Amino acid sequence: FQGKSENRKAIWNTEEVPEGSEFDDIWDAREQPEYQILFKQCVGTEDVFFGMSRKDPSTACCEDMVIKIKLPETRYSDITLDIQDKVLDLRTPKKKLLLHLPYCVDSKNGKARFLTEEETLEVTLRVLRPFDFINFV
Repeated sequence: FQGKSENRKAIWNTEEVPEGSEFDDIWDAREQPEYQILFKQCVGTEDVFFGMSRKDPSTACCEDMVIKIKLPETRYSDITLDIQDKVLDLRTPKKKLLLHLPYCVDSKNGKARFLTEEETLEVTLRVLRPFDFINFV
C-alpha cells in the first residue's frame, strides 16, 4: 500500500477519521438525553401567499437548525456546550450528548437558551450551504 500519508507510521489518514470522533468517549457512562432536531426558515408574505420565491417546506430551504435537548434536574450553570462545524458536544454532571449534525453550521454565531420551566436547552444554529437555485441571496 502506497499511502499519501506524511507520517508513514500512521495507521490511517486524517481523511479516513470521521469528523467529531475526537470527542467520542466510550468509557463515559453518562446517559444520553432526549433531543429533537427541528429546522426553521424565514418566510414573508411573498412566500406564503404569492409563491414568488422558490421556497418550499423542505429542509433544503431552511436557514436555521434548532436542537432541543431535554435536561431534567439540571441547572444552567452545570451545562458545558461545545459546537464545531458538524458536531454538538453537550455535557452535564448526569448527561452527555455527542451529536453529529446533518449539515455544516456556523459554529461561531449560534444562540443557546435554557428554558427552566421545560428543563430544555434550545440551541439555534445557522446552516451553511452552498448557494443554489433554492438558496440564494
